[in-house]
Amino acid sequence: MHRIGRYLTIGAATAALIIGTTTSVAASSDHGDGDRGHDLRGHVYTNDNTAGHNTISGFDRHADGSLTPIDGTPFAAGGIGAGAPTGSAGALQETPDGRYLLAVDAGSDQISVLRIKHDGSLRLVDLVWSGGRTPISIAISDHLVYVANEGAAGTGSNYAGFRLSDGGRLRAIAGSTVALPATALPGQVLFSGDGRHLVGTRVGPSAGPSFIDSFVVGHDGRLTAAPGSPFAAQKIGPFGSAFRPTDPTQLFVSNAHDGAGAGSVSAYHVTPNGTLQPITGSPFADNQTAPCWVAISHDGAHLFAVNTASSSISSYGIAHSGALSLIGSTPLAGSGLKPFDAALDPNDRFLYVIDAGTASINVLKVDGGTLTELAGSPVSIPGGGSPFGIVVD
Repeated sequence: MHRIGRYLTIGAATAALIIGTTTSVAASSDHGDGDRGHDLRGHVYTNDNTAGHNTISGFDRHADGSLTPIDGTPFAAGGIGAGAPTGSAGALQETPDGRYLLAVDAGSDQISVLRIKHDGSLRLVDLVWSGGRTPISIAISDHLVYVANEGAAGTGSNYAGFRLSDGGRLRAIAGSTVALPATALPGQVLFSGDGRHLVGTRVGPSAGPSFIDSFVVGHDGRLTAAPGSPFAAQKIGPFGSAFRPTDPTQLFVSNAHDGAGAGSVSAYHVTPNGTLQPITGSPFADNQTAPCWVAISHDGAHLFAVNTASSSISSYGIAHSGALSLIGSTPLAGSGLKPFDAALDPNDRFLYVIDAGTASINVLKVDGGTLTELAGSPVSIPGGGSPFGIVVD
């Protein structure tokens, strides 16, 4: 299947760097029931991607960055996970109003909608067909939702559009589906911050070619391809991507498949008609292997790239123009790690990184572009599985 093939592509390129197993170490916590509410800052959720019955694990997030499981976690997602490491970004998303989580169920071709209750616990509201086979990524802009379906058993990939009601019900948008070749292997689909553009990465075969789709979003929710789309990627394996929070015309895409020590991040200017124009100096090397996921600070000043095969996080400064300057790379604690998706807390004080190999979360303190892993990291994910997709609120 495509999802396993993509994961093997990442791993085979640098197997010697990531072979091994480890037991997750649960973070120690001194939080008693009396002070949990006092220092509670938000929550962290992961898509556990468990076979049989998929679950979502939830944590209380404390002022010092530490995590404690929410009572009742893990929560039933309703669908079925893949049960194996799945390479994509955006497999779990929160609606802008903070009311719902949307999760892909890659093993049952479904999307779950879960209501976030006042205590952070989750309740399943809706479960719908994803519009294709093997959903791997979700994008949300207001009430508009798009899903990237990877395809399976000879079926092609696609992007499929939905509307999310105030009550948490997903309804397909007629005529919104965009078909992709069976070799596309989509890695992520995402909206620009202003909702005017939608971009999807095509990881493609291990030797290329690789492409990036770019669309203008219509008032009816349907997509119009930008002139020249899909655009040839600057390097092989465009994967994780993010728009700059402070400038929705700047797009950053990690390039995962150029080999050992040859990872990079591309930077693009997105024109009003959706055309992608490389920013001067792009792509920007990180001297690591397989940068697969990216996260950008909410102030737009720093970008962090998750190097899956190097088990490290690269830090960049972002200039006004969008050009990147490499600050350095921080190794993650533990052995045999397979770091996947990552997200920053709203105040950019902590970076949370999923480890699909050990079903845990690495927690790093952020000081500008400097990262320091917390002593209690990594934190075990109660739902186990092969987690991918993370939300921090």
